[in-house]
Amino acid sequence: MDGASLRILYVLTDLICPLVVGYFMHHRHWVSDNIINKVIRFNVICVYTTLSLLSFWVLPLSWNLLLVPLFGAALVLLPGAIGWLFFASHMENLLDRGAFIASAMLANLGTLGGVCAFILYNEQGYAYAQLIGTTQNILLCIVVFPMAQYFYLKHTASLRKSSPGHNFREMFFSINQLSLLGMAAGLILNAGGVQRPPELGEIFQSLVHIGAWIAMLPVGFLIDFRQVRRYAGNIQTLTILRFVITPLIFNAVTYFFVSDSLLRGTLMVLTFCPTAINAVLACKLYKLNVDLCVSSFVITTAAFLLVIFPLLFFCLH
Repeated sequence: MDGASLRILYVLTDLICPLVVGYFMHHRHWVSDNIINKVIRFNVICVYTTLSLLSFWVLPLSWNLLLVPLFGAALVLLPGAIGWLFFASHMENLLDRGAFIASAMLANLGTLGGVCAFILYNEQGYAYAQLIGTTQNILLCIVVFPMAQYFYLKHTASLRKSSPGHNFREMFFSINQLSLLGMAAGLILNAGGVQRPPELGEIFQSLVHIGAWIAMLPVGFLIDFRQVRRYAGNIQTLTILRFVITPLIFNAVTYFFVSDSLLRGTLMVLTFCPTAINAVLACKLYKLNVDLCVSSFVITTAAFLLVIFPLLFFCLH
């Protein structure tokens, strides 16, 4: 078994296995919803913050890498804008609309995209994917969470009942954005020339796998295949946005602006990535339509794993 075939096992161990375990935990009633909510918050507050600190501590501070986070930001904002303007605007239920937009904005870049980039391009592909995924995590905190809170507050009419200052604090300053402090602390240590101890690198590698499990377990717990079938019709336009419109736009751009073939291949894989785990997390935290988001996650992830990535692997390997 060659290196790429061996690394593909991470898709099974870090993505599929915890998803299946979480699914059975729900249907066998092994844990309660309250415990799952605590797991989600632990992942957001503790694991994300620690990973942000450790990754930003050793992130190469180079002007040559500016294109990568810019691409990562566009990969969140442009699909979100297209989804909001052309597909979600007809949804009368604001909780459905917010869930659709969150699903359009967030792709599974860090977990699934990182593993797939690692399979194809080893550590360098994984590093590019994580840098773009980190950009998405920043926008998760400063754009997606406030957007989700906005739709929830608007749905409950809270925006009309409370003061503007209170809404601003609720949307932009909460414990869910704690990972931003981790990013800032990592950058300060990095810019200050403080070397990260090698032992923390080993902890980081282990924490990546632990974080993947903690992120996937609640998603598996939330999967209800009856609801997936119910919202499958709503997901058709999202699937077109995720697998047709977004790749066409971004691969056309990278063709003209990216000369590095390895970076271009990594970006191509990431443009096809399915709906992110974090979209489900955002919907769960802010009480949007979780079933619609889970339906998007299940359908697009199944299509990616069974059809899209095998084709990309054949074309790019």
